[in-house]
Order: sequence, then structure tokens, then C-alpha cells
Amino acid sequence: MIKKLNINLVNEMRYTYILTFSLLIILWSCKAPMVDESLPVDESIRLNQLGFYPDQDKRAVILNHGEAEDFAVWDLDNKDIVYQGELSKEVTGTLSGHTSRVADFSAFSQVGNYVLVLNGVGKSHPFEIHPQIHKKLGKASIKAFYYQRSGMELDKTHAGIWARQLGHPDDQVMVHPSASSDSRKVGELLSSPKGWYDAGDYNKYIVNSGITVGTLLSLFEDHPGYFQKLDLNIPESGDQVPDLLDEIRWNLDWMITMQDPGDGGVYHKLTTARFEGMVEPHLAVSQRYVVAKSTTATLDFAAVMAQASRIYKAYLPEESVMYLKAAEKAWSWAKQNPDVLYKQNEMNMVFDPDVVTGTYGDHNPADERIWAASELFITTHNLIYWDELIDADQSFKLPSWNQVAWLGYYSLLRHQDNITLLPQEWMAMLKINLLAAARNQLEGIDATGFHTPMETEVGNFIWGSNAVAANQGMLLLYAYRQTNEPVFLEGALDNLDYLLGRNATGYSYVTGFGSKTPLHPHHRLAESRPDLPPLPGFLVGGPNPGQQDGCTYISSFADESYTDENCSYASNEIAINWNAPFAYLTNSLEAIK
Repeated sequence: MIKKLNINLVNEMRYTYILTFSLLIILWSCKAPMVDESLPVDESIRLNQLGFYPDQDKRAVILNHGEAEDFAVWDLDNKDIVYQGELSKEVTGTLSGHTSRVADFSAFSQVGNYVLVLNGVGKSHPFEIHPQIHKKLGKASIKAFYYQRSGMELDKTHAGIWARQLGHPDDQVMVHPSASSDSRKVGELLSSPKGWYDAGDYNKYIVNSGITVGTLLSLFEDHPGYFQKLDLNIPESGDQVPDLLDEIRWNLDWMITMQDPGDGGVYHKLTTARFEGMVEPHLAVSQRYVVAKSTTATLDFAAVMAQASRIYKAYLPEESVMYLKAAEKAWSWAKQNPDVLYKQNEMNMVFDPDVVTGTYGDHNPADERIWAASELFITTHNLIYWDELIDADQSFKLPSWNQVAWLGYYSLLRHQDNITLLPQEWMAMLKINLLAAARNQLEGIDATGFHTPMETEVGNFIWGSNAVAANQGMLLLYAYRQTNEPVFLEGALDNLDYLLGRNATGYSYVTGFGSKTPLHPHHRLAESRPDLPPLPGFLVGGPNPGQQDGCTYISSFADESYTDENCSYASNEIAINWNAPFAYLTNSLEAIK
């Protein structure tokens, strides 16, 4: 009797166990996302379309879908759910009124290829988790400058399908009446080859080259070991000079020709009188001019040449000497001509032909003077340059083409241990201002729709807003270098996530990188070859509520004011001064990680 009862008890326990296990399977199946190959990509899931480092915060933003509660990470290779989580309870609003919640999967760090899935909704664009997730992107962001080279044929070995004929040799550039001097007369022809095309057009501008080259030189100074080994597959690869410095040198070789050898002043730009058509470079053959010297261009030139002198000394000592002499001569001209400002409209009332290309007219050269003095002081240790800095404005201003003081201050902080002449109190205030600005960038992130520093101020959305995001990332990385506080590193990564898809439009704003990228940038090199995909590695301008180009936009809200049309020079153009901070951000993260 006892034995029979024991058998019945065992059978009942087995039945209960099987029933319980079956119910758990049913409940889990109901809760788990249904993942199959046909599940559609849902544009309401916004994340970095390239992916994440294993140890970084990993977040996606979900727009609307208030009924959704759970998400899962699906392994594309092994066809399996590898992580499940709940969406945040906190709901924030975007600038256009959408609700947003966060899918946080920071705890998951397995290397692989994935999508994020919302049950009953859809899946995200694919992404990867990898310890070098942005290395290819970083290289492409610098290789983009090779594609912008003027005065050179690009061969298939280095340019691939984007190979092209030589355009703009610039060996017969005319002196515009505004640029005449005792040593160079109106109509005289001079040679000013090489350099990078400035943006979507084919002209070359000293002011914009200044901030671009300064940012890239700083990138090398901050991470020299990383760039000793980085192969960009450019014609100079394999020589004794790191590829990044080889690429920068192509533009330095042009910049040095823009200095009047007679007095040391520097021409503002080399340009056609009007923008040329959407044709390949070798078909754009209008007369080109050097136009008007300016104090801002000359000081930008002095800063760049002083910084280049100390960096290239170990690789090209003769060029290093030449760069420093050019910088000192430019500084002397600017001291004698402190307020020669480039005013294109006034110039056109006096001289012919009228010039109506990019102006880069900056009416306050104080910040350029700070930058030039900083770089010259670091390179020479000459106290005459320190005298220019003693009473200089130390308040933080995010770098842009017309606000470059902090390029100099970044350099001073970088070299602070090697310059004993600097007063400790002065340097301490500089560091305090840097960290205060960086912390200010992080305030209010969680109250924004996409949880990035970029969105904390509506005013960040201007012409070239994506460069604002990249320069904010640079600031945060400099704060991280000063403190080693992870919060600054994560803030920089948040802005990179913004640029690569966690934003109001759902675009990865870099050509050729991501699942939804610009296909029609305002870029003559791209528009003249519509049979090819756009050249890769270029950061487009980004949302700009000014919409100055008259194109059709789907939204007027600041963070959505973007259109992927080649007519949109206000939101979809490329420019070297936008790619430079983006290159700094992506490559610095790779070097740090």
C-alpha cells in the first residue's frame, strides 16, 4: 500500500513539473519577440547604425509605441535571442513632440552582429559590437581628404571606383586687383597648386583650411602612437612620414604658396569669380584668382605653420624650418595690419571681376590672434607671444571657423607639462573653464528626446550643426584627458551615436557608413558622377532650420530640418572643417579604446 502511494505521488509530481514547465514555455513565448527574417525595419528605433564598443553604454531610443514594454537583442549570425530587457519607464519628448523611451542593453557585451527587436513592432537597423567598431569609419573620415585633393589625378589603386582625372592644376592663378602689392601686380600669374577643395565647391580658402588643418594636427599630437601605424592607402603610404601627416602636408604645400613673399601677408582665398557648375574637376576650367589679404587668414596661417613646424620636425626638418619662418613672417604682417578684414561686398564695389564665392568674413580677429600666439609660443617659447596671452579672454567658446581661440588653448593644455614659463594660476583657470564647459554640455541630457549633448540646446542646430556635435565631442574628450572621468568619454560617445543614427531624422549622417545614409550630398565630386555612390567618409552638414537653400524639407523643427537632396547646400553639403572634428572624434575614440 505504501509502495503504491509512493508511485502515485511520483507520477503526480512528474505531471505537475511537466505542466509547470510547459506553462513557463508558453508564457515566455508570448512575451518574447517573434523574430524572423521578414520582420520589417521600424524607423522608430533609433541607434548607432555601426554599433558599439563592448564596454560602452549601449542605448537605442524608441519613438512613440507607448504600448511596447520589452525589447530583445537578436543575434543575426546564430539566429537567437541573446539579451532581453524592458524599455525605460521615463518618457521624454523630442523637439517635434514625439515621445521617446530608452532601450538600454549596456550589460550585454558579446562581440557579434545584431538587431534590436520590439515585439509586434519591428527591428532596428543592424549593428555590431566590436572592440574596434569605429576603426574603418575613422580611417574613412581622413581618407575623405584624399578624395578632396586638388591638382592631382586620383588613380584606381588608391581611389577605387572614384578614380578621376587631374583637375585644377592652379599653375596659372591670376592676382585679383584686391590682392595686388609691390611684389605682385594685378593680372600677374602665379603657381599655387595642391590643397583640398573646401566643400561641395572647387575653391580653396585659407580661413577654413586653418581650422581644418589645426584640428587634424592636434589629432596627431594627441595620439602620435596610433597614427604611426595607421595605413590610409594614399599615394604616400609606406614612406617615413605617418599617413595622416602626409595627407595634411598636401594642404600645407598649398597654404605656403598663399603667402606674399614680399610682405608675409596671406591671401584670403583662391577661387573662381563665381561658383562653377556641377561638373567633374577637369571640366571646371574658369579663371582662378588669389583674392585680398586679410588679418584673419594671415593669423590662421601663422597658427597652422607654427604647429606644423614642431610636428614635422622629426620627419621633415627642412620643411619644419620653412613652416616656422612663414609663421613668424605672417605674424609680423598681422601685427602691422591688425584690422584688415575681408568684406566681399565692399571689395566688389571697388574691384572687378566681382567675387561671389564663399566669404568666410570674420570681423573680429581677436580669437585668431590668441590661436596664433599660443602655437608660436609653444613652438618657440618666445615670451613676445606670451605677452599676447596674459590678458586674453579665457572663457570657453566652441571652436568653429570664425572662433578658433580654443584651438590654441587646447594646445597649451596639451603641452602644459613642457612649458614651465606659464603661470600656474593662469593655466588652472584655463582648465577650470574647459571642465565647466564640458560639464555644461552634459547637463540635461536625460531630459532630451535622444539623450545626447547635441540636443541640450536648440541653438546647436545651425548651418553645419553636425560639426557642432563633433566639436562638442572633442571638448568632452579633452575633458576626459584632463580628468579620466568616464562621464566625459560616454558623453563623447553619445554624440557619435547621434551622428550615426540616434537622432531625429534616423540618418547616419556619414556617406557610406550605416544603413540609412546620405545618397545625394551637395558635393560636385559626387554630383558630377551620378552613376557612382557618393564618396565615403564625408559628414554632411545636418539639420538646419534656416533652410537657406530653398529646397523642400519634410519638417521645420530644428532637429528634423534636413533633406537628402543635392540642392540642399544648407543641410546636405560636405566641408573639410566639418570632417576634421568628426575625424578627431572617431579616431580619438579608437586610440583611447
